[in-house]
Amino acid sequence: MHFQLTDDQRALRDGTRELLVGRHDRDRLRGRGLPCSWGSPRSWGSPRSWGSPRSNEVESGGEVESGGEVESGGEAESGGGVESSGEVDDPALDRALWRELGDAGFFALRLPEAAGGVGLGLPEAVLVFEEAGRALLPGPLVAGQLLAGVVDGVAAGERIAGLCDAAADPVLWEHPAGCDEVVFLGEGTRGARGRTGEAYRSAAADVTCAPFASVDPLTPLARVTGRSRSTPLALDVPRLRREAALLTAAQQLGSAARTVEMAVAHARRREQFGAPIGSFQAVKHLCAQMLVRAELARSAVYAAAVTDDALDVAGAKLLADEAAVRNARDCVQVHGGMGFTWEADVHLHLKRAWLRAECWGTAREAEEALADALPG
Repeated sequence: MHFQLTDDQRALRDGTRELLVGRHDRDRLRGRGLPCSWGSPRSWGSPRSWGSPRSNEVESGGEVESGGEVESGGEAESGGGVESSGEVDDPALDRALWRELGDAGFFALRLPEAAGGVGLGLPEAVLVFEEAGRALLPGPLVAGQLLAGVVDGVAAGERIAGLCDAAADPVLWEHPAGCDEVVFLGEGTRGARGRTGEAYRSAAADVTCAPFASVDPLTPLARVTGRSRSTPLALDVPRLRREAALLTAAQQLGSAARTVEMAVAHARRREQFGAPIGSFQAVKHLCAQMLVRAELARSAVYAAAVTDDALDVAGAKLLADEAAVRNARDCVQVHGGMGFTWEADVHLHLKRAWLRAECWGTAREAEEALADALPG
């Protein structure tokens, strides 16, 4: 089958890229939540550096996990303006940009026109989220897209909702300080075609949580420990899980494609022994392998957006995760010693790819689902 993007889809993709380049360029990316504004790397890596999400109760007695180290006692490092207690703003979220995304129809993309939406479909959402992945746009974007018709104000970008997988262990909440509400997808039971369950909605202030160290400096995390009040929601939970996985895969695809561009650009610019390093066979092979991974993931993600099949989505997520993580690693290799320094953006793509690979379906879960579906 000959599959190509339509003119309207290309326009949507290009318009989204133009919006994000204009409103979320490299300087703005590196100015929010990174060591240049948070202080030392140790301060941004510590869960204590961002304090208590809103007015929620935070477990602070004893010891707190912090990326393999244990911190106890003493005062939290605030690191350049991030408050260590009380209500804090999410340093990675830009509310003005969030509202601008809402005005542009980012979250209402698939809502019917009669409900104030754009009236497009899942393939178009995938194109938009691919661009978000290229730009490393932070925030609970998947939640905003899936809950636009569920929580008032989300479609317009006026309110921010989180989406938590209650089947995960631990249950993690992204950007807790920036969310107004959170929806939990219940644990339910797992079947050959996915997981079923119930959905619950809670105000952010009704959720208790503990700080949790995040590998990505632009994605603060909290471990949910309880809810004082919640409201059941009549939602299609398997569909939400499937679409959350696909939109996450689309972001991984965008990151994988962007790291290919970054590696090729650096290989053309950087010279050693009087020649661009891109002329060396080893570097050529690395870049070629990165491109192959990205294009394989693109085919799988685009196809899954058309079929909306659970197994297709699992395969797409598997390939996109692999492309995002391995391409970022190879991009670091092409950049050499500077690839893992703060001067380069490669490490940000790698850390975000690691984080997304654990969201809405891991590689092991996808492999098991695909293996179970094999005949015989």
